[in-house]
Amino acid sequence: MAGLVARFGPVEQDGSGPRPDLYAALLRAITGQQLSVKAARAIHGRLLARFGDRPPTPAELLADDPEEMRTAAGLSRAKVVSLRSLAERVIDGELEIDRLDALDDGEVTRELAAVKGIGEWTAQMFLMFTLHRPDVVATGDQGIRNAAMRAYGLERLPDAATLTAMAEPWRPYRSRACLYLWRSLDNAPVP
Repeated sequence: MAGLVARFGPVEQDGSGPRPDLYAALLRAITGQQLSVKAARAIHGRLLARFGDRPPTPAELLADDPEEMRTAAGLSRAKVVSLRSLAERVIDGELEIDRLDALDDGEVTRELAAVKGIGEWTAQMFLMFTLHRPDVVATGDQGIRNAAMRAYGLERLPDAATLTAMAEPWRPYRSRACLYLWRSLDNAPVP
């Protein structure tokens, strides 16, 4: 890690600015899962356009015809199910969006994982780039695994347990260490 820090200089995790709309950030995260940045932006933009160029409220999302929304935005059926699951959990009060800031990282991950289609990777990205948590290891990210393999001269990709163990010396700044690893691939994710 010291070599990456020396090579790239300061890398900051931007936590400045107003508190983001956490619900809107989750909508964006779901629409962008497993897509290129360009495709994710286009699909998210079409979803917003469907609702007057703004994120739909949970009630608006659930009131929309799922198939029409899917085709208009270019969403997969699985992503529509995930978006609707998010909206349902928010409306039911099962996911208290405004409480997420107050929860620890593990609790946030468990709360988000209860939404269909949100897994470890999405929760980790949300923790790092929306809640600006400083000590998250993106063990579910292929880029981080590739960069760790290169930076540490490993013969194969580290699994989650190995990567977690490798990241122990990076505490309490493991999120920043991930930024260095992404930078080493010239592949930093777009928040």
